[in-house]
Amino acid sequence: QVQLVESGGGTVQAGGSLRLSCAASGPPGSGYTMGWFRQAPGKEREFVAAITWSGGSIKYSDSVKGRFTISRDNAKSTGWLQMNSLNPGDTATYYCAADSRGWDSAIRYRYWGQGTQVSVSS
Repeated sequence: QVQLVESGGGTVQAGGSLRLSCAASGPPGSGYTMGWFRQAPGKEREFVAAITWSGGSIKYSDSVKGRFTISRDNAKSTGWLQMNSLNPGDTATYYCAADSRGWDSAIRYRYWGQGTQVSVSS
């Protein structure tokens, strides 16, 4: 059974940084894209970033471009989301997802983590 476990969330002040990790066990085969999404209270889940298996293609939402960096190490079945210059608008529960068909839409991902909370204070 595929499991994705996020870690690294927490509370930081505006301008601070956090690094989220996503560890995959029972990896969902090879060739899967890893994505990060977030959901704030009362809002829909939104795309943050995605990276293909090879790392050759990466996409960011406009709201995080230039501040967040997605990466992965397939040998460790782990991905990361480095978040810099955080602002209160980044406050949300962050989810990692994996699927060979995945990209920037949540419906394209079958496997999801349980989420990790990120809170940014002003």
